[in-house]
Amino acid sequence: QLQLVESGGGLVQPGGSLRLSCAASGFTLDYYNIGWFRQAPGKERERVSCTSSSDGSTYYEDFVKGRFTTSRDNAKNTVYLQMNSLKPEDTAVYYCAAESRYSSSCLLGYDMDFWGKGTQVTVSS
Repeated sequence: QLQLVESGGGLVQPGGSLRLSCAASGFTLDYYNIGWFRQAPGKERERVSCTSSSDGSTYYEDFVKGRFTTSRDNAKNTVYLQMNSLKPEDTAVYYCAAESRYSSSCLLGYDMDFWGKGTQVTVSS
């Protein structure tokens, strides 16, 4: 069964940090492009980042650029989203998603092939 499972969410104060994990089962993440997305209450889901499997490059949305960083541990078949300098407006359910390495859905804003169920991040004092 192909599955993505996010973890690492929680409650953090403004200015704090969290590291989200996205573990894959049933397929090898290294062969897939990875996207991180988020959805705040009452808002549409928005893209956070897209990482290419081919060259490891990552596109970040302006609202997280310089604060969020993605990484990958192929031995653990897991990708990470390191979130620093968190702001209240970062509060959302965060999702990881995967697409074929030959696809450009993440960058083009199309649907991804596989989605996790999300993890809640709340930034509040």
